[in-house]
Amino acid sequence: MDAKNKRNFILLGHAQSGKTTLAESLLYFCKATNRKGRIEDGSTISDYSWDEIERKNSINLSLLFCDYQGNRIQIVDTPGYADFSGEVVSGLRAVDSAIIVLDAVSGVQVGAERAWEALEEAGLPCMVFINKTDKDGVDINAVLADIKNRFSKNCVIIESLEDPLLMEAIAESDDRLLEKYLSVLRLSVDEIKAGLAEAVHKRKLFPVVCGSALTDKGIKDLLDDIIQYLPCPLERTPVLALGADKPGEKKEIAFKDDAPFSAFVFKNISDPYVGQLTLLRVFSGALASNTGFYNVNKKLKERIGQIYILQGKEQRPVDRAACGDIVAITKLKETGITDSLSQDKDQFLFDGITFPEPAISASVKPKSRDDEEKISEALHKLTAEDPTFKVTHNGQTKELIISGLGDLHLDIMVSRLKKRFNVAVDLGTPKVSYKETVSKSARVQGKFKRQSGGRGQYGDCWITVEPLERGKGLEFVDKIVGGAIPRNFIPSVEKGVRQAASIGAIAGCPIEDIRITLVDGSYHDVDSSDMAFQIAGSMALRKAVSEAGPILLEPIMDVEVIIPEESLGGISGDINSRRGRIMGMEIKTKTQVVKAQAPLSEMFKYANDLRSITAGRGSYTMRFSHYEEVPHKIAAPIISQYQAAKKHEEV
Repeated sequence: MDAKNKRNFILLGHAQSGKTTLAESLLYFCKATNRKGRIEDGSTISDYSWDEIERKNSINLSLLFCDYQGNRIQIVDTPGYADFSGEVVSGLRAVDSAIIVLDAVSGVQVGAERAWEALEEAGLPCMVFINKTDKDGVDINAVLADIKNRFSKNCVIIESLEDPLLMEAIAESDDRLLEKYLSVLRLSVDEIKAGLAEAVHKRKLFPVVCGSALTDKGIKDLLDDIIQYLPCPLERTPVLALGADKPGEKKEIAFKDDAPFSAFVFKNISDPYVGQLTLLRVFSGALASNTGFYNVNKKLKERIGQIYILQGKEQRPVDRAACGDIVAITKLKETGITDSLSQDKDQFLFDGITFPEPAISASVKPKSRDDEEKISEALHKLTAEDPTFKVTHNGQTKELIISGLGDLHLDIMVSRLKKRFNVAVDLGTPKVSYKETVSKSARVQGKFKRQSGGRGQYGDCWITVEPLERGKGLEFVDKIVGGAIPRNFIPSVEKGVRQAASIGAIAGCPIEDIRITLVDGSYHDVDSSDMAFQIAGSMALRKAVSEAGPILLEPIMDVEVIIPEESLGGISGDINSRRGRIMGMEIKTKTQVVKAQAPLSEMFKYANDLRSITAGRGSYTMRFSHYEEVPHKIAAPIISQYQAAKKHEEV
């Protein structure tokens, strides 16, 4: 099918606004299915995974297609919960336009606002479908006013092309049309349709359609408007990509079937029967089954087998994929998410996908020892499917940490571990990677002497410790003169000092930001040894730290919070209550960006609290900044707990 007869769009909106039901209605109306699936009984084509059926909510993006009046329509259905916004980010890279679905009773909710912001950033044209208009108490005018206020004043109802307001809005989007309209106060139907299509493509106008996915009300009008006003792949906003002929210089991709092949991988799906499915969007040219492509990111050629078009979980084989097609390929060995595919002689490198950073973390521990080996492989497979799900190992606390976009996200991943990989785990709050240091100087002796018959052990050293600037680490200085300690034993003292520093002196945390100077000592011709001086060095450091005003350090995070303006007071107070400090603020479109610093220990549950304060409209990112001293009232119980546990172990 020619690219001019294709329409690709993504369904966006708040959870429960009716996106999946709308997709079912579109497929049924176009006779792509012989019955409409229902979310309640788990029979929809879009929500086909066991966890979506069980929870009665979309969790993953899914691909659907239907044919209408000689046009191929490809739909990307996405979840509405913020915890799965990575699916939205992926899906946006596969389409040419979008439809935001609203609940007519609830109006513009948080998920719809986020969808609008994502579309503005992506620069994609969109329509709005006001769903559930068959419900009692619906006020379309009030919903439209909400849309104009929250989205854009250029959102226009298109129920009648004869509407003077619509005609005026279309005229104002084009100087040529405006000149004619002002002269005769009227436009022809063809001029209205062509003018509206052009305005939609350029994001100057956003059509609004009303209906009910449940009762199929307005579905034909919506389909007609999709074909008439949303862009085909040839009409979409130009995409720039790095070309191989002039390194560092971007060039436009020609959206044509007869242009050089270019495609972008936007998603991986793990299928229980065929393994990994790689989803890609073809931007130009064509790719035939049982041929191959050049992976520009990996700089290698890869052979392919069968190409499929997806109808939910069903994989339908096709001979080729051409400009505008969204398809799947199985069992690719080297190709992954965000890879650019081309011909080796005419390469295009697309920009990668910037996924939202994880907002919440938990420590994870297998419930059974038998699961310890399986858990790493299982978590690796989950991260390959979902770039917003991260797995790290904290070397200091010896914990395995999983991170995601919210509690629901982590809950889903834990459920998948159990259901798909038969691995049961316990979740906990991650331990904080505290560090120890000193606040003043001290000079101490570390002496290890054991002489009870036969060859003994003897090592004796004097060291000084002094604080260094934050981030300087641990510095060892040798100032032995006159052979007080033989040269061959000095590395042993340093080794003992560094081993003790890695264990800690007051709270079991690594000691950093100190200078340790070896200044004096003594030895025994027979009894001195490497081990004796290691032990002496270790003893000296622990004693020195305890006498040099030991303090505990904690990680401080840079936090950037994006919130609606009305939530500013609540956010400021909440950050202060977390021992945080606000570093600055700036206005970004209709939101406030608050930049702050706060201790990591106070931020583990921040995602949930932020959602509560902002009614779900806030988001944040967080990254490590530096270490600072822990206030005494907070450090004291941490140190006491460690000391008590240490005494218990010794007993």
